[in-house]
Amino acid sequence: MDQRIDPRTGFCTENSTFYSKRKPISLPSNESLDVTTFISSQPHHGNVAFIDSASGRHLTYSQLWSAVDSVASSLSDMGIKKGQVILILSPNSIFFPIVCLSVMSLGAIITTTNPLNTTSEISKQIGDSKPVLAFTTRALLPKLEKSNLNIILIDGDEDSNLGKMMRKKPGERRMRERVNQDDTATLLYSSGTTGASKGVVSSHKNIIAMVQNISRRFSEPNQRFICTVPMFHIYGLAGFATGLLASGTTIIVLSKFEMDEMLSAIVKYRATHLPLVPPIMVGMVNNADRIKLHYDLGSLRAVFCSGAPLSREVIEGFLEKYPSLTILQGYGLTETAGAGSSTDSLEESRRYGTAGLLSPSTEAKIVDPETGMALSVNLPGELWLRGLTIMKGYFGNVEATATTLDSEGWLKTGDLCYIDDDGFIFVVDRLKELIKYKGYQVAPAELEALLLSHPEIADAAVIPFPDEEAGQVPMAYVVRKGGSSLAEAAVMDFVATQVAPFKRVRRVSFVTSIPKNPSGKILRKDLIKLAASKI
Repeated sequence: MDQRIDPRTGFCTENSTFYSKRKPISLPSNESLDVTTFISSQPHHGNVAFIDSASGRHLTYSQLWSAVDSVASSLSDMGIKKGQVILILSPNSIFFPIVCLSVMSLGAIITTTNPLNTTSEISKQIGDSKPVLAFTTRALLPKLEKSNLNIILIDGDEDSNLGKMMRKKPGERRMRERVNQDDTATLLYSSGTTGASKGVVSSHKNIIAMVQNISRRFSEPNQRFICTVPMFHIYGLAGFATGLLASGTTIIVLSKFEMDEMLSAIVKYRATHLPLVPPIMVGMVNNADRIKLHYDLGSLRAVFCSGAPLSREVIEGFLEKYPSLTILQGYGLTETAGAGSSTDSLEESRRYGTAGLLSPSTEAKIVDPETGMALSVNLPGELWLRGLTIMKGYFGNVEATATTLDSEGWLKTGDLCYIDDDGFIFVVDRLKELIKYKGYQVAPAELEALLLSHPEIADAAVIPFPDEEAGQVPMAYVVRKGGSSLAEAAVMDFVATQVAPFKRVRRVSFVTSIPKNPSGKILRKDLIKLAASKI
């Protein structure tokens, strides 16, 4: 490490930049390389790549790469060329990665959409990304009926369009266009938790760097991952449709999340790793006695949680119920191909509330939002990231790209963070979500963590509520635990005794659940809309 860089914090005083303490990643020297070829060329001893949890159908690695080659050949015969966009609208399945890998091997661009999206939301994305072809299931076909797109069905039976393509022998004289690492591989739409959804353009280089990041973290032999997180999301696409394949991992695919189905799959397939989002982790803590009575989770070695930093209460509560497991965490954005920071051991995760150390070959700045000045250790400001996984920009949106990516390649994350004395990142809140109370800034995440420590509160979210005198006041949406009759005044009193007066919760509304996106982030804009409708 450079002598000007503090080995403990990773901070360089000369340029006010934090450097990753992890071993750096080196990109392949061959510039003419697509991510599919990169993954398939990695040496590993894995046998089974994917197992369908419901049917037990599995794909070995040799079957996977044969299928990818056949589907890519079929797409090429259909006239699909480098640079064209292909849409996939599908729940998780063992066929989802085949489509993605086939498309990217041709230099074509994969764009994904949430099966829960409305027809109009999907139409809007189609209008923006302009795909030439769509892959979907029979059940989801009605959502594409008005799109006028050519459609390939990917249902699991052998008579489906995809089934026939997978059995086709690849053309021997097929001409492949040269794909470079800088070419676009994916066009994923950000969750839009703080504004309109935007198309994030990531290159083959971005995804290759992310694949290396993941395969290095999970490189032990005989790993079996449960996949419940959606493959259309960067969390699922980077991990389960690409990254883990480079280390020979077996991935057990559930088409959707259902707690008992997930637990049954762990038992049946002797899963070793379980990726979660915080709400599912909390559910496993609250239902631990029933779970341990009906399910033998002895094969599990680790849970990996992403979406929001875990509190002391959640970490220790989970370890008390499941003492043999290691908790790993991660922080990333669609704009960073899912990379950013991670905890790679239980010891690191026990630095409560942290998002971990910077990902390999990633640099960070903490920038004062008011002055634009780069800050030092333990001072909160906006987190800026730079590295191999940072997106090329927003699709067809020069203005949004210019406000998010600066000329030196720094991505402005919009997250208010600080980095501590040992180089660990702590996310304070989303900058755009800070509540402005009489000039004071109040972080919703701080109040939410406090509310979740209440013995009668199962879940909570805090939003800004308009107020003539104060500008905004903190309002809490609270989910009571079963059997609780907790009152509004009791919630406000609980917070008031533990925070400064300007941070006090001034309004409370009880709900049955908190709306969240697939990665577990609270959809505050939905709650703000709900609150506004009742004014």
